Amino acid sequence: MSDFSHARRAALLFILLATPVLAIACKDKAAPVRSAPVGPAPDSFRVAFETTRGRFVVEVKRAWAPKGADRFYDLVAEHFFDDNGFFRVLPEYIAQFGVNNDRKINEAWEAKPIPDDKVLEKNVRGTLTFASDGANSRTHQLFLNLKDNSKNLDGDGFAPIGRVVDGMPVVDSIYSGYGETVNYHLVATLGNSYLKRMFPKVDYIKTATIVP
Repeated sequence: MSDFSHARRAALLFILLATPVLAIACKDKAAPVRSAPVGPAPDSFRVAFETTRGRFVVEVKRAWAPKGADRFYDLVAEHFFDDNGFFRVLPEYIAQFGVNNDRKINEAWEAKPIPDDKVLEKNVRGTLTFASDGANSRTHQLFLNLKDNSKNLDGDGFAPIGRVVDGMPVVDSIYSGYGETVNYHLVATLGNSYLKRMFPKVDYIKTATIVP
């Protein structure tokens, strides 16, 4: 069962998420997904995000959340985030991404959730954190905190894995006009064709690359 197979599970993605869930299958073309992790990740590494708004860089600290850092490292190494839309952006809250354009790639990663990490760092402005919909359910979606959300998210087990170290104004400029209206399952199954047709102002990650 995937993370977002039912409306109840989708509603738990975040405290404020209450988007209805629809499961619609579409693409048949599959792309390979590595069967074993690339990691463990280095103790510290940086990922440069080239986006439709510009470039920002996240520094990940494995000590903050080892399992999350390893999964993120693996996803970046597989180019999972290339051509990802920022499909859920809430002003003064979060900017969420992490849905591949290929349905089968999403399903493959959703079948491999990772155990929870302890929350060792706070969800302050600029931190990068995995989304989840309950215990031990993190897979491939993440969000950037646009403000200090520690009071709302730390106690619910959201463990940051890193923080933006360059380009936070780029993150702040990501288009947020659609709020909660984008349906996750339509993105995950129909891909970017759904976003580009229905939400043409959505911003995208062009590439996400590990850099020195």
